[in-house]
Amino acid sequence: MSITPQKGITRLARAFLEPANPTHRQYEALRAYFVEQQPSSEVAQRFGYTPGSFRVLCHGFRRNPEREFFLPPQKGPRAAAAQAASDPVRAQVIALRKQNLSIYDISTTLYSEGHPLSPAGVAVMLSEEGFARLPRRRDEERPSALRPQAAGVADVRQLDLTAREFRTRFGGLFLFVPYLVESGLEELLRRAGFPGSVMIPAAHALRSLLALKLFGNARHSHVMSHVFDPGLAIFAGLNVIPKRAFLTEYSSRIEAACYPKLMRGWFQAATQLGLEWGTSFDLDFHTIPFHGEDALVEKHYVSKRSRSQKGMLAFLAQDAGTRVFCYAHGEIRREERDDEVLRFIRYWKQRTHHVPDELVFDSKLTTYANLDRINKLGIDFITLRRRSSQMLAAATQVPISAWQRLELDRVPRLYRHPRILDQRVELTDYDGPCRQLIVADLGHEEPTFLLTNQLRRSPAHLIGRYAQRMVIENGIADGIDFFHMDALSSAVAMKVDCDLQLTLMASSLYRLLGAQIGNGYATAKSRHIFRNFVDAVGHVRLTDNELQVRFQKRAHNPLLLAAGFANRNPPIPWLGGRRLRLLFG
Repeated sequence: MSITPQKGITRLARAFLEPANPTHRQYEALRAYFVEQQPSSEVAQRFGYTPGSFRVLCHGFRRNPEREFFLPPQKGPRAAAAQAASDPVRAQVIALRKQNLSIYDISTTLYSEGHPLSPAGVAVMLSEEGFARLPRRRDEERPSALRPQAAGVADVRQLDLTAREFRTRFGGLFLFVPYLVESGLEELLRRAGFPGSVMIPAAHALRSLLALKLFGNARHSHVMSHVFDPGLAIFAGLNVIPKRAFLTEYSSRIEAACYPKLMRGWFQAATQLGLEWGTSFDLDFHTIPFHGEDALVEKHYVSKRSRSQKGMLAFLAQDAGTRVFCYAHGEIRREERDDEVLRFIRYWKQRTHHVPDELVFDSKLTTYANLDRINKLGIDFITLRRRSSQMLAAATQVPISAWQRLELDRVPRLYRHPRILDQRVELTDYDGPCRQLIVADLGHEEPTFLLTNQLRRSPAHLIGRYAQRMVIENGIADGIDFFHMDALSSAVAMKVDCDLQLTLMASSLYRLLGAQIGNGYATAKSRHIFRNFVDAVGHVRLTDNELQVRFQKRAHNPLLLAAGFANRNPPIPWLGGRRLRLLFG
């Protein structure tokens, strides 16, 4: 900044009144303000300061009135040695480095003694004195200080069941323990051939993975951030929860043939626990994006991004009534996707000894030839038909008098009165007539084409059922998001088959929990149940005979008490037979 010039002064006088040296200018400005008692605004304008910066300058001078303004310039090695000898901080830095302390240790020591100096400043000072960087030291060679604590290695043989008390962030997970005990998970995994080790048996590894799936947060925030939480480890039956490297590696050790066996066994166990299955199902494909360089990964359509990209194609079946995932198959190749609906039908018939009553899906799930096979099996279906330009042109040419106006239930009021055109059409590779409903004024710019083999069902029922499926499709997406099945880039990366199986199990457990609570929670979203009941801090007390989990007072605790959770005291096999006791309030 330039200082305001003054008239009527000589060139030599300007050397004092208009200093070019910043330190001299500060001196003259402070002298004019404190000695000559000139106004702050005039002094700031005269010496080229803004009013704010000059106030900061005055504030600093008040805090350090002993400040030196005129220091003699020192150059050369002798001057530097003299300066170092006269600087007590520099001398102390040199003395501390001779004690083998790092720049961070020196900075901490100086700060504790009232001489704050950053590690970078210490490094510059030591470099000027000719000190080299310290070699890497062992922990015992470092000064005593607070350091990160290394977590223990997960080992079931190191599980400590001595009497103690602790607080856990994962108290709500223990609501699922009775279902895991009664399901006989250890036997299911043994029959399915899941791998295990002496340190971490198969059931302990799967409970660790299932705990992360049940807690409903993004998977990358788990494991390492909660590795010291004893409640998470006790739930799994280990001394500490396994680290992310083991969990990722374990999912790769499981053979693909193990998952269908576990899915069948878990289906039977969930049925015995009281999970009711409906007869109408919503089917959908879901693409799990892949961000690697593997040339063998095919491109599939990703609905979230409205484009095709590399990914793993997964098939999901959800019970339309209970909204629970009941079937999943991952890593489907493009040439296999059309027949996946037939594999689901065979699976369901093996489990229940009868085929599903109704299947609802979109146009890209299967072919007309497979629709014919589904029809011959006696299964009702509702699906979309892919709209071509000729079909749209033909629909616009139909006179208005041929359309029928309907009133729908359970849809937004704005679209409760669509126009429909009920037709019989012939399809390629489909034997017999098929019913086609062209629906307009349903909230889309272009009419929707529905195909079904239900020839006698009312159009209002068919359209309302598919509209319900569209809502449930959002439910499928919400479930996928809640169970973080798309988080393949997280810290705990798992194989798709393993993640799908965990999603099925977690979905069933949430539905069992909601069904037992009642009061509308039987069909509530898993996210809603998690927020009201599972996301709860617990105070755990471990005794010789019991595992007591006490929950804090919450508005929804009376629902758990009324559902009988306080009376469910099963012995926990992986905790030495100690009985679970849930306490509320």
